Amino acid sequence: MNDPIVINLGLPKSGTTTLAQALRKAGFRVADYRIRRRDTEQPALRGRFVAGQMYKGYFASGDPLETLTEFNAFTEISMMRKGHSIWPQTDWGIIDALRQHHPDVRFLASARDPQDQAMSMLRWSDMGTERLPRSTVPGLPRGYGQTTHERARWIAAHHAFLRKVFEGDSAFLEYDVADAGAPAKIGEFLGRELPWWGRLNANDGGKTSKPRVA
Repeated sequence: MNDPIVINLGLPKSGTTTLAQALRKAGFRVADYRIRRRDTEQPALRGRFVAGQMYKGYFASGDPLETLTEFNAFTEISMMRKGHSIWPQTDWGIIDALRQHHPDVRFLASARDPQDQAMSMLRWSDMGTERLPRSTVPGLPRGYGQTTHERARWIAAHHAFLRKVFEGDSAFLEYDVADAGAPAKIGEFLGRELPWWGRLNANDGGKTSKPRVA
């Protein structure tokens, strides 16, 4: 049986890096946020962002994965960098196109307590203090996102959107990263046991973690 295509629709700081590592160790070919040199045989893809490539394919042929055929798992798909703010996980057009072109796609939604996630965004480089408030993000217009309350409301609304879009759909799994049973649930959902589950890119208390763009 072929491996499913797995796409995580969770927001940054919801355990996306941990998910990427877990899927890699389970044998998936993972693209997480940005395509590194080690991840691809195609020079043209090296350094490209997953978010940008999804829109490139979507507007060229209708298939968001047109240029990403080397991969079958995508764990962080949003991007904010140098004035660009791209969020495929909030876009019905992208989600529907993925369903149409890849009927066997499996959608995950990594989640955590919105308040905790909003606080983690504040501590992660300049995400909460600069990039989110200065960017135009679906559900979080420019000028919003600097307070924990605003970020938490945006996070909760995104997951409410996903639950509505995928209501009754067996190809969708929302999981809480704090749930000890999350690895087993994900493994059962994907038909592949996860041999590893841990915690990567965690914030160290109130200290700022090593900068990484979202």
